[in-house]
Amino acid sequence: MRPRRPRLTDTVLHLVLAAWALLVTLPLAWAVLSSLKTDAEIFASPWSLPASPQWGNWVRAWQEAHIGRYLLNTLVVVGGALLLVMLLGALTAYCLARYDFPGNRIIYFGLVAGMLFPVFLALVPLFFVVDQLGLLGTYHGLILVYAAYALPFTVFFLHAFFRGLPAATAEAAFIDGCSHTGVFFRVMLPMARPGIVSVGIFNFLGLWNQYLLPLVLNPDPDRYVLAQGLAALAVSQGYRSDFSGLFAGLVIAILPVLAAYVLFQRQIRAGLTAGAVR
Repeated sequence: MRPRRPRLTDTVLHLVLAAWALLVTLPLAWAVLSSLKTDAEIFASPWSLPASPQWGNWVRAWQEAHIGRYLLNTLVVVGGALLLVMLLGALTAYCLARYDFPGNRIIYFGLVAGMLFPVFLALVPLFFVVDQLGLLGTYHGLILVYAAYALPFTVFFLHAFFRGLPAATAEAAFIDGCSHTGVFFRVMLPMARPGIVSVGIFNFLGLWNQYLLPLVLNPDPDRYVLAQGLAALAVSQGYRSDFSGLFAGLVIAILPVLAAYVLFQRQIRAGLTAGAVR
């Protein structure tokens, strides 16, 4: 067979993808370079390499701007919410996908409709509910709200995976004496691992960058998450003209998200491909 010649549409597509890669990469590279410069170098030559790397900018952002504390708060909140939403989302998606009961479709489409509801419309009633429960400005209050926010997408994403798993495997486990709980945790959940990893990464990225919910429900400065801390840092460092410290804090906040994507990029692609096939 003759090799297929590249068409004009392929060339145009590659050019568009290359342009998009530059648009995404250049701001990140500029932020990293700026975090290693002095303020004078940032304004004098924004795209040049630093004369000597100023690692003190990172130390100043970590200690004086409290980026380390904000990072720890974010890890606690996002980690707790991620564990909760993945457990509840997987259980809910499995029940809706594998069991027929009255109201199954109503519950599923109700959860899917939750993805279309703008979160800012619920901020005022959500604030009063959280306040009356005594959870305003607490870690566990923010964890519960984060988990509820990510639950519809998690159920929608995992529902297709559990529906596509072979029923014969579950039936064989039941014949061997396995309980419904055992079938879920020992058979079906490992088989849905690509989807679990993919939706976990998407939830991690979305919750890590969440700003609106903690802004309303987390007024305590000692419990600020990274998004709130960066906003406060932008104001304070802007008044002090410490732009190198501001860029250093920004890069520190980006690194965990970038590391998560680099480590799990294969699982993300595998999960998306499997979901598309099903």
